[in-house]
Amino acid sequence: MARRRLGPVRRARRPFEGLLGPAIGDASQSLGALAFSATTSLVTGFTLAAVTDTLALFPGLLLLIPAAIGLRGNVFGPLGSRLSTAIHTGTFSWSWRTDSVLGQNVIGAMASSLVAAVGLAVIADLVAHLPGRSSALDSAGGEPLDLFDFVVVSVFGGTVASVVVLGITLGLAVASVRFGWDLDNVTAPLVSASGDFVTLPSLVLATLLVQRGNLTRAFAIVFALIAIGVVVLIVRSALTTTRRILLESVPVLLAAGTLSLVAGIVLERSIGRFLTFSVLLILLPGYLAAAGALGGILSSRLSTKVQLGLIQAARIPRGGARSDIRITFTLALPIFMLLATLAGTVGATGARTSPGLALLILVAVSGGLVATAFVAAIAYYGTLLVVRFGLDPDNHGIPMVSASLDVVGSLTLVGALLLWGVA
Repeated sequence: MARRRLGPVRRARRPFEGLLGPAIGDASQSLGALAFSATTSLVTGFTLAAVTDTLALFPGLLLLIPAAIGLRGNVFGPLGSRLSTAIHTGTFSWSWRTDSVLGQNVIGAMASSLVAAVGLAVIADLVAHLPGRSSALDSAGGEPLDLFDFVVVSVFGGTVASVVVLGITLGLAVASVRFGWDLDNVTAPLVSASGDFVTLPSLVLATLLVQRGNLTRAFAIVFALIAIGVVVLIVRSALTTTRRILLESVPVLLAAGTLSLVAGIVLERSIGRFLTFSVLLILLPGYLAAAGALGGILSSRLSTKVQLGLIQAARIPRGGARSDIRITFTLALPIFMLLATLAGTVGATGARTSPGLALLILVAVSGGLVATAFVAAIAYYGTLLVVRFGLDPDNHGIPMVSASLDVVGSLTLVGALLLWGVA
């Protein structure tokens, strides 16, 4: 009997099928989403490399960027995760009533984004004035941002980005139902990519409203009052799901934002390396987004399986949890290699300074695998811990991973630069 010839796509999938077995479908969906995320992140990286004058003009802005970008993923990643759980459990419907599953989730996400943006601005101002904090940008001649400036940038820029990312998240939900995708496999990387792509330009746009005296103060006060009013209205409303989302999400979003600000300090203190090799600024958003997306995919899948009773608590991951973790590491290697290759290629065409493609790949892969190991541990043990305390893992899993990853991702990237002698 003649053997059937395999097509090119089937041949490419064959090694992964041997490694992953039935999970090849999940891996394929995630790999496609991660590859798209890696490609679009280059636009964000190129934008970051192009706005160094703006970063110098507004010291403190770089401090806020990782936290503000991370906030989009931390709000809308869990939104996608909650919608995925609703789809899996059969409670989802396309009803736009405020008391429907969809309506309450959308209101909760947008309210959490607004309130957390104000809180993040306050924390950013406190961190910016910590004793001993300094960077190469602080002496570049620009006037540092104050509290009102941080509020305007965080809220205005964040709201513009949130509207766009909300539309993308809902579009993914539509596509998952229409094409039979598992929303857990695609939400984290695609929401992360869209958050990166939209948030950075929105923050730069928001700088047009800062350091303008009474106008900036008026905007900041109005934004803060609106946030307070939103909290009061939701807490006093009958929208129980929205209230739970807000009350559970905002504390973890602020904790995540604080850790992201620490990541901003790490990046500021290493800004000399990034200015010497500007291709690293192209790599940076994709590197952080890829590691966060890998952890987000794992966290979403674990959350759904825990709520469906498919995973039991254990000190050592086993069964479905072990399979999901194996998929995560299998995806990490090609994605970080792709990121470094694309960043090096784009940097070369744009005449950006680079340590060389081979060294860039070594930095991205070595740092990325360490970061992936960390987020895998956070996703697994964090999900079990949240469930043990009776909280919704959909509200906490992705923010926990993203927050820890902002710090660990920055540290692993800087550590890999030091390891391979990129000075």
